Amino acid sequence: MNLEKVISGFFIILAFTLNFGFFYGDPTVIAQHSRYELMAAIVINLIATIYKLGDKTQLGAVLLATSLVADIQLFGAGAIWLAGSHLVGMTDEIVTAIVSFSGGALLANIVSVFLFSADVIKSKR
Repeated sequence: MNLEKVISGFFIILAFTLNFGFFYGDPTVIAQHSRYELMAAIVINLIATIYKLGDKTQLGAVLLATSLVADIQLFGAGAIWLAGSHLVGMTDEIVTAIVSFSGGALLANIVSVFLFSADVIKSKR
């Protein structure tokens, strides 16, 4: 068993599930989207990105790209949340933008999980 693959896979899948947990719900109801879950998704995505930095393969480059996209999307969601809560107020438009950004990150995480799973399936023992 490759411990590095286990840890990397753990963070890739945890990032995906946290992102899904935040995204799930009515996109206009802020009470259905926890700021703590968004913060956890940001932190775990960053950790997953750091684990992907060491992979020198072509697949590793694609996995890193998907992780960077998810990071940017989640940073955008966090920045909009901060601006909305401290500057302009949490309108339906702000909440929808936050959820939309996390949806983009979710899609990047889905691609990442799919590619990671395909790599694990094709690898030989």
